Amino acid sequence: MDEPNATFAVDAERLSALGVGEEDALTPLDGVDNAEVLARAAELNAAYRDASPADVLRAALDAFPGRIALVSSFGAESAVLLHMAARVDPSVTVLFIDTGLLFGQTLDYRRQLSKQLGLADVCVLTPSPEDNATLDPMNVLWKSDTDACCGFRKVAPLDRVVAGYDAWITGRKRFHGGDRLRLPVFEAVDGQVKVNPLANMSKAALDAYAVEHELPPHPLVAQGYPSLGCWPCTSPVADGADVRAGRWAGSEKTECGIHVARAKPARPRAF
Repeated sequence: MDEPNATFAVDAERLSALGVGEEDALTPLDGVDNAEVLARAAELNAAYRDASPADVLRAALDAFPGRIALVSSFGAESAVLLHMAARVDPSVTVLFIDTGLLFGQTLDYRRQLSKQLGLADVCVLTPSPEDNATLDPMNVLWKSDTDACCGFRKVAPLDRVVAGYDAWITGRKRFHGGDRLRLPVFEAVDGQVKVNPLANMSKAALDAYAVEHELPPHPLVAQGYPSLGCWPCTSPVADGADVRAGRWAGSEKTECGIHVARAKPARPRAF
């Protein structure tokens, strides 16, 4: 026990200077040195909290070479981050979760955009056939338990793969509101560093970037879908409504679960 305590004693001063409290750093996750992960995320966030999205993305790819993946839904706002990633490193691994209940337009858009941007490593993740057969053989679980449906269709497939990385990149933005209002550009979650290059980007800046670079919009945006998920749980919204108002409309659910903190399987570390 002396060695782990000594390690934390060294890190404690470093973490304190970065504004990270001992209560956050004392609990290791799955054998990972959580203090080190917290310190790494805090240092990167301090250095890049006001940087441009492209600079944040470049810093993330440089900080975790070969140990970072970008997770994309290829949804309504996905083209901007994917375009930035393709310009920095078109070989970056992109993880796409095909839940089996996506709009056909989303599947077509993924193929079109991947080809147009020259993304060389787009990995399609799918639910376990065993889970599908056991938990939702009739594909109607979304009617009675949306959390369970998202859990085996989206969360579990991503967890199985993303656990092998030290860091992963998301397309979340503060202007989406809710729990995302105070989103940092780098954060430590469950023993990994999560990177949010678009956290500071406004809706106007996002739209302007797409126009400037002539990025094709998701075909359903023009039909009133500003945010897209699975077809049973995604609805069009009125002009001026909250961008995520059409997700699980009429319920208190606001997140599918992939951005909800939870323990991950143990994995080797690169730092």
